[in-house]
Amino acid sequence: MNLKKISEPITEELKEFENQFSDVLKSKVALIDLITKYILRQKGKKIRPILVLLSAKLCGEINNRTYIAANLVELLHTATLIHDDVVDDAKTRRGIASINAVWKNKVSVLIGDYLLSKGLLISLENNEYGFLQLTSEAVRRMSEGELLQIQKARNFDATEETYFRVISDKTASLIKTCCKLGALSTAEDMSNVDKLGVFGENIGIAFQIRDDILDYTGRKKLLGKSTGNDLKEKKFTLPLIVALRNSPKKRSAEIMKLIKSDRTRKFDEVYEFVMNNGGVEYAAGKVREFSDNAKNSLRDFKENNVKDSLLEFADFVSKRDY
Repeated sequence: MNLKKISEPITEELKEFENQFSDVLKSKVALIDLITKYILRQKGKKIRPILVLLSAKLCGEINNRTYIAANLVELLHTATLIHDDVVDDAKTRRGIASINAVWKNKVSVLIGDYLLSKGLLISLENNEYGFLQLTSEAVRRMSEGELLQIQKARNFDATEETYFRVISDKTASLIKTCCKLGALSTAEDMSNVDKLGVFGENIGIAFQIRDDILDYTGRKKLLGKSTGNDLKEKKFTLPLIVALRNSPKKRSAEIMKLIKSDRTRKFDEVYEFVMNNGGVEYAAGKVREFSDNAKNSLRDFKENNVKDSLLEFADFVSKRDY
């Protein structure tokens, strides 16, 4: 299963979103226009707009409010990616040079701010204060999650409980918001909005755990990402946390010392440690658990191709290799 197949019930609506998003990015400032055209060339997976549109269609008929929600979350997501690349000093994004690699950090921060402000204005200009409240809450949670992860990386004291708090805030909060905004744009029954929120939260957590597994087991080169990035940044993700917990204390202490060191060729040893102590296996089990929770949250919705696509998306998340 791939995203193109999953998106089949919303093929025309996704094209309409893409046209609108391209228009939303336009500016009378030449530099902004140049950079936003470059952003459009990067061809992201559009997971968040897809979830907005599918959630909306599951609850009713897609309308102008749905497109406002889809544009809002994609603007917010794009802004955070640009800012993340500055923070991480990333040189590539989706296989091509990142914004900060081409235009440097100052321009990157400002273009991220510009996109964020565009998202806020779309909400205000259309009197979508509920949308604004949900997305503002997501931004707060994303920032808190990122800062908590940085704090734990510095202190070398991350636990499984802390890890789930971080990824719930850092990743799942926006995925949850996508599903809730989509549902909110069409639903007559507000309980359906909550159900889609539960779906999004669980999918977001499963998505991030899978991402953290791929940092050990490898991913497709087209993203311009390699294995071991989390380790280089001293991020304690679930596979490593579990392996440290399962290993004899002496060996765990040796690995912690290795992680704290500046040795450049430490990934292979840590990889073997994580694999041999059940870190990846445990994390994969958690992916399946949260994916199943997401699917269970949709059990009360009537059977149709939109529901099938959301269920298939849950399976896609748990099996993806990019």
